[in-house]
Amino acid sequence: MLYPLKLRQNPNFINTFLFMVLWVGLPLFVKGQATQKPVLHAKHWLAITGKPLAATAGAMAFQKGGNAVDAACAMLAATCTMWDVLSWGGETQALIYHPGTGEVIAINALGVAPTGATAAFFQEKGLKYPPSFGSLAAVTPGTPGGLIVMLKEYGKLSLKEVLEPAMEMAKGYPIEAQTANAIEGDKDKIKEWPYSKAVYLPHLGEDREAPYAGEIFEQHDLLNTLQKMVDVEQEALKAGLSRQEALQAAYDRFYKGDIAEEIVRSTQEQGGLITMQDLADWQVKIEEPLHVNYKGIDVYKLQEWTQGPALLQSLNILENFDLKGMGYNSANYIHTLYQAMNLAFADRDFYYGDPAFPPKSPMKGLLSKEYAKERAKQIGEVNDPWANPGDPYPFQGEENPFKEKLIDYSKNYFKYNEDIDEDVSDSFLQDFTAGTTSIEAADKEGWVVSITPSGGWIPAVIAGNTGIGLSQRMQSFVTDPMVNPFNVVEPGKRPRVTLTPSLALKEGKPYLAFAVQGGDTQDQNLLQFFLNVVEFGMNVQEATEAPNMNSYQMQAAFGNHEIKPGAMTLQSETPSWVRKDLRNRGYTMDFRERTSGPINAIYFDENHGTMWGGSSNHGEDYGIGW
Repeated sequence: MLYPLKLRQNPNFINTFLFMVLWVGLPLFVKGQATQKPVLHAKHWLAITGKPLAATAGAMAFQKGGNAVDAACAMLAATCTMWDVLSWGGETQALIYHPGTGEVIAINALGVAPTGATAAFFQEKGLKYPPSFGSLAAVTPGTPGGLIVMLKEYGKLSLKEVLEPAMEMAKGYPIEAQTANAIEGDKDKIKEWPYSKAVYLPHLGEDREAPYAGEIFEQHDLLNTLQKMVDVEQEALKAGLSRQEALQAAYDRFYKGDIAEEIVRSTQEQGGLITMQDLADWQVKIEEPLHVNYKGIDVYKLQEWTQGPALLQSLNILENFDLKGMGYNSANYIHTLYQAMNLAFADRDFYYGDPAFPPKSPMKGLLSKEYAKERAKQIGEVNDPWANPGDPYPFQGEENPFKEKLIDYSKNYFKYNEDIDEDVSDSFLQDFTAGTTSIEAADKEGWVVSITPSGGWIPAVIAGNTGIGLSQRMQSFVTDPMVNPFNVVEPGKRPRVTLTPSLALKEGKPYLAFAVQGGDTQDQNLLQFFLNVVEFGMNVQEATEAPNMNSYQMQAAFGNHEIKPGAMTLQSETPSWVRKDLRNRGYTMDFRERTSGPINAIYFDENHGTMWGGSSNHGEDYGIGW
């Protein structure tokens, strides 16, 4: 029997008195608080992701004898097919714990800027950043390659077995209201691209042109593309090739064969730049992750082509404070978190970029405990709206080649983006917090997978007759080295992305796997989730639902890369005395009923040899365990 994480409605979610106690920060009442979803307990395996149907795809992979890698790939394929605000032309970032070696492995399946995508190219079009939508927003597709490489290196099942649920869904699945309504809301943009219009708008010319909620949504071109990859795999197996060779054949058909040809033809037809050479040259990278130790727990993130190290920097800074003594979500606690993230994100905005291209980011210095101590000293009693990037180079024995750029950096950035509106509008919040999905999987053999895939969200340019929506990740580049000399767009380079899965080990064994969607808010919510567990003793479900603070005092990775000094979102039940204290410290606040973000997580109970699953009540995320 399968046990789903069903949303359990509880009108007495947390009574008023308990909320007051939580907000003044008495740790006694943090543990054992009521949750809207139950903890998911499992002995054999867990599969958690952004949609119930996709979690079921993960369960199906386990039932076929697959491991956590197979299940994660099945969920990835399903979420892309369901357009869980991502698609097959997007990017995949993963951390995998290998029980045989005890190592954490990083998967870099982010696409690159295509031929001709230079800073000068976009500047000549009057753009400070590459566009947010359209064919010029696309990096090369990464998810198909990432999925196949993970299967080839660490999985057990065939591509055919793993893609079976996604292919069944491509034949037609009952589309959810969230996706259907997003299509309807973006239909004017979708009509600019002929192949997108044909897929997304089955009722063209009617009052509602998008699918209705519950309508069977068919994607015949995508099904054909997936079938082509499965066919070449099965032909290779029949010819006596190994499982790995057969999977490589499927990979090659996508990136070098007829699928690639159609992607290139149709992308260029719609004004894009991707070439056959771009696809053939691109490769998935298997990397070493970065990590720091926080109070005996090793926390792992992807390298600086993501924002993940900002969480590690924040932990290093916060280690210098008595967070538990401040009290959960007290004014002092919220202020200290805000300022620690303020400093870490200032470094992110200037120093992070693709490590395969010069200049090389000073990550050794940025992640040093000594550098964190110096940054911690900069935290005062009020908000610092103009916190500059620090100078980590001396902490790795080098001279900073960009020292002059750091003088009044934040104020100069505001001048550069002089058209930025400082008000926190509803549209800004919607864009800033928009997310795709996250995937967590674990099994009794010890495999653990954490993935934050993205790209190709609605409205996406669909690449001809492939049914594949192209990424919009190019917009995360900059075109002026004054903004970030490490992240200037150039062909073959990966943009610095917000996508950031997480793994934590304790005494060398899996302790937590956690991830969340939500753009620049991801590492903010994940940091608070981690502290909820480690500092305040919450179980995994309590920690996913607990109220968070979100800051907007960093450069957004999308659109016009806006920044909102002093702005934050808090939970709507925040007490008046906490609000008053924070206003006096220089903050402006807005309030929401739920602020955790859609976090998905797994906690490993070493005492009992079991797994605890958590899936936030923020969205439609869902888990299944056995």
